[in-house]
Amino acid sequence: MIIRGAAADDWPRIWPFWHRIVAAADTYTWDPDTSEEAARALWMSPAKRVYVAEDGAGDIVGSAYLTPNYAGPAARIANAGFMVDPDRGGRGIGRALAEHVLGEAEAHGYRGMVFNAVVETNPAVRLWTSLGFTILGTVPDAFEHPRDGRVGLHIMYKALGD
Repeated sequence: MIIRGAAADDWPRIWPFWHRIVAAADTYTWDPDTSEEAARALWMSPAKRVYVAEDGAGDIVGSAYLTPNYAGPAARIANAGFMVDPDRGGRGIGRALAEHVLGEAEAHGYRGMVFNAVVETNPAVRLWTSLGFTILGTVPDAFEHPRDGRVGLHIMYKALGD
């Protein structure tokens, strides 16, 4: 697997799994009916560093972005988003993307990374805790999960660097 910076022409290969994941409405707080145009603007924003994971055949199997979570004096705290093609889950793609993005965050001078809204039933919570993220708090009953009903949203954090 190769992880590299995304190019604008990668979007058509990201969109199918991006749409599938967001439309499922079980892991992201974004509108399940987000249009492709709005999704592209959100994910591929020039303010973000976007990455893709390619398998040996050159297929894009995952994507991630890195961006400041705050502005001004708090701009050294990063935020990131991760998506792996659901048909490719369980192969270490998410972990590889996470490790890559955490390394990139440190290389770009971020002192920490925060996730603002991790659905507490999301299996990725195990990944984040295994990578050293802690749950700072949980907003109870904040997310309408299509199968589990109302569940909480975790705020997670990991210090980087020094």
